[in-house]
Amino acid sequence: MRLEMQKRGAPSQVMSLMSPVLAIILTLITGAIMFGLLGFNPGKALYVYFVEPLLDPWSLQELVVKASPLILIAVGLTICYRSNNWNIGAEGQFTMGAIFGSVLPIMFPDFQNYAVFPIMLAMGAIGGGLFAYIPALLKNRFATNEILTSLMLTYVALLFLDFLVRGPWKDPDGYNFPESRLFNDYALTPSLFEGGRMHIGAVFAVVAAILVFVLFIRTLKGFEIKVIGETPRAGNFAGFSKEKMTVFAFVVSGALTGLAGILEVAGPIGQLRPTISPGYGFTAIIVAFLGRLNPIGAIFAGLLLALSYLGGEAAQVDLGISEKTAKAFQGILLFYVLACDTLIHYRIRIVWRNKLRAKEVA
Repeated sequence: MRLEMQKRGAPSQVMSLMSPVLAIILTLITGAIMFGLLGFNPGKALYVYFVEPLLDPWSLQELVVKASPLILIAVGLTICYRSNNWNIGAEGQFTMGAIFGSVLPIMFPDFQNYAVFPIMLAMGAIGGGLFAYIPALLKNRFATNEILTSLMLTYVALLFLDFLVRGPWKDPDGYNFPESRLFNDYALTPSLFEGGRMHIGAVFAVVAAILVFVLFIRTLKGFEIKVIGETPRAGNFAGFSKEKMTVFAFVVSGALTGLAGILEVAGPIGQLRPTISPGYGFTAIIVAFLGRLNPIGAIFAGLLLALSYLGGEAAQVDLGISEKTAKAFQGILLFYVLACDTLIHYRIRIVWRNKLRAKEVA
């Protein structure tokens, strides 16, 4: 006996819409079992993880702060994935955007006026876009696998950041800590509320999601993305260039990711450090798929995954679980999202031994 995956004739539209909900329910069930095996009350543990962070006004602001970069990155990734370009290196593009955008406040700290922050945003987007262009160029020129190149470039960016904050960009007045000088007031992301942590990165995230949604449904470029992603051969007959689409998807995705990077550094952090991201670039992949590769869906998925960060921190404090256990929810959720999507398009078929022998004889 063996199991085979058999393609379904017509995938269920209802299940396609319900797949994210089913994945979330299965994640909660699995999480309850996991907490029970660890010796915790499953109901209390899930309450601490998913409900308690929503009861405090400060936590709600923090939820939006953590969701903003996830949404920005995921919106860019939807362009890549819909066009059949697999950008897995958003974490590196996030880092390079933060580095490029930080040039002005670190190397020219005396340049202080209202032009500083817009220039930083532009440089951050350029940095992320240029870094994302590398795997697109390699794919077009040498037919390299963009999954591998984009992923490996992530570690180049992370090591480059580590080199900068421990070397030429280390704060001379920072008591030898591996971090840059603090950004001046003109280089900080403006807050939406006086004294609050929620900043205009949330506005950028929502606006980006709306613009990309309009791109998909109202423009020729959106139609081109759909055709090349679903039926590349039809795209060739229509005169669409797969190579140009690869560059477009990667550069736009990288620019949005780089923008998220500089908004994060200039916002909650306020300087460059060896670690500026808790894994936003990788988590945004889950956000993109949980949102069904829809920019508007990415907003809700981003809020959910941001809740997993807050809930993980609350669970570590209240329950004493490890950081790795707290982050396990993201991996479990990704597994169920992919599993549900797979079972929408394929059914599991059991092939018995006598039928296998008959096939071999035939």
